[in-house]
Amino acid sequence: MMYFGRLKTASILGAILLGALLCLPNLFPAPASWLPWRTVHLGLDLRGGSYLLLEVDMPAVIKERLNSLTDSARQALRPGNIFYQSIQPQTDQNRVVIRLRDPARLQDALEALKPLVAPASAGQAPDIDMASTPDGQITLTLSPVALRDRALAAVQQSIEIVRRRIDETGVVDPQITRQGDNRIVVQLPGIEDPNRIKELLGQTAHMTFRLVDENANPAAPPPPGVDMLPMEGAPGQKIGVRRRVDVDGADLTDARAGTNPQTGQWVVNFTFNSEGARRFGDVTRANVNRRFAIVLDDKVISAPVIREPITGGRGQISGNFTAASATDLAVLLRAGALPAPLTVVEERSVGPELGADSIRAGAISLVVGFVLVVVFMGVFYGLFGWFANIALVANLILMLAILSLLEATMTLPGMAGILLTLGMAVDANILINERIREEARSGRPPLAALEAGFKRAYATIFDSNATAFLAHVMLFVFGSGPVRGFAVTITVGIATSLFTAWMFTRLMVSRWYVARRPQVLPV
Repeated sequence: MMYFGRLKTASILGAILLGALLCLPNLFPAPASWLPWRTVHLGLDLRGGSYLLLEVDMPAVIKERLNSLTDSARQALRPGNIFYQSIQPQTDQNRVVIRLRDPARLQDALEALKPLVAPASAGQAPDIDMASTPDGQITLTLSPVALRDRALAAVQQSIEIVRRRIDETGVVDPQITRQGDNRIVVQLPGIEDPNRIKELLGQTAHMTFRLVDENANPAAPPPPGVDMLPMEGAPGQKIGVRRRVDVDGADLTDARAGTNPQTGQWVVNFTFNSEGARRFGDVTRANVNRRFAIVLDDKVISAPVIREPITGGRGQISGNFTAASATDLAVLLRAGALPAPLTVVEERSVGPELGADSIRAGAISLVVGFVLVVVFMGVFYGLFGWFANIALVANLILMLAILSLLEATMTLPGMAGILLTLGMAVDANILINERIREEARSGRPPLAALEAGFKRAYATIFDSNATAFLAHVMLFVFGSGPVRGFAVTITVGIATSLFTAWMFTRLMVSRWYVARRPQVLPV
């Protein structure tokens, strides 16, 4: 137990030396961009920045689902020539009402609509409830389970898209978490003015490509199947575009800001996937010399004339763009469309002065706590207490090294976790020293007392740290934000504490015993 070979000794000392090297990036700026310079990032409460609380517009999610269901119902009734008086979505009651022209075709209509209400898999409850009346009225109602699933999916999708949009702006280590059923918390360390971020997050960025109806009169009600949409950059001007979406922006794979080599104006170049390229080619091939509108969030960005078929899966969006607006539009298109609009419910800014005060207070607490622990161990356990203090320094080095490798975010709870880890790390050394002291008092020789002390304390140390480790793993799994940061710090600290107490302290005691061969243990 007390014997350490050269390889084992070199491995333990090498691990601590490697930890010290991994800590260095936190003290110096990166000398070159290609170096893997991993550091611990400061959180919002230490570095300062912005806090946004966003809310997903659930009525818009339901409205979008009902509109989709309305279009699906129209397409299902068309092949059988089942005519209807009206198909109206009723968002207040979460349903679509269909009134047939001929009530005698009711059974035919129910058969045609049956695939829409069929469950996605066997044994699963249907998402849509269908009911009918003898006078030819059919009602398609979204079930509460379907509405709840749709809401949860919308929030989760919004979180992923928000993360992609913010990552594209270069914000370092943003914290994006879910709060409640329909809210998203966004923390942006180092961002004192989040207006650009708010503008990016405030746009749904749902892009569609639709043909323009040249016969639509902006001064008159639009014909069926046509929407009068405002033209971007032309206040008061509207253009009639068909409601049917010819190509969806969801088929975009890339979008980049650039300049037109002929005019020098800023444009956005985009690329489709294979399905989007095929559909885009088919539409442009069949509609040469017609205008093709590019619609973003119910606004027409541009409506160029199709001069020739575009079959390469690439296109260009032109308009009154600046470098910033073209870049922002490219970011939105690359990140994807939000399933529903996001509203800023709460906004807070944390100044860097408050962050500096927090760092100062946290550093003082760490220094005072460390000094008290060092003094306690030195007074109560003598030389063995100083061995424990050296192991404590190694423990802090290894903790910081692992947190740097993980590029963890340090918050005030995280600093509290480091301070708590100091006490937990000393616990193991106290158990070992007390056990050695008891063995020495019972009359055992020094080497036997050391062997028994380390061996018999191991089970207690392992059990106590294992239970604490599992508890903090649960904190990480079910917690969010600062709670997870605290849990990460503690779990890393538990692992490093076990290594330093069981391996490094034992190595120092072993080397001391081999060098001195004492008759009495100074503990």
